[in-house]
Amino acid sequence: MKTKFIPKGVCSREIDIETENNIIKDVKFIGGCAGNTQAVAALVKNRDINEVIDTLKDIKCGFKGTSCPAQLAKGLEEMQKNAQK
Repeated sequence: MKTKFIPKGVCSREIDIETENNIIKDVKFIGGCAGNTQAVAALVKNRDINEVIDTLKDIKCGFKGTSCPAQLAKGLEEMQKNAQK
């Protein structure tokens, strides 16, 4: 399944997510801190969606109430909800 998620409150403008059988196959951040977002994308590849959500959901960036990794977790949660419909 592929989806585009529009994050809020972070530098990234879009997160493209591809999953298969509850495993993350690919993540691409559009915008944001290139090194950090590429690292996050590489670290979550081939991992279980629920494990990644639990790991990333509470990460903050500076004084922001969220972060690019937390927004990825939010996008994954939204993807799961839409798949259940």
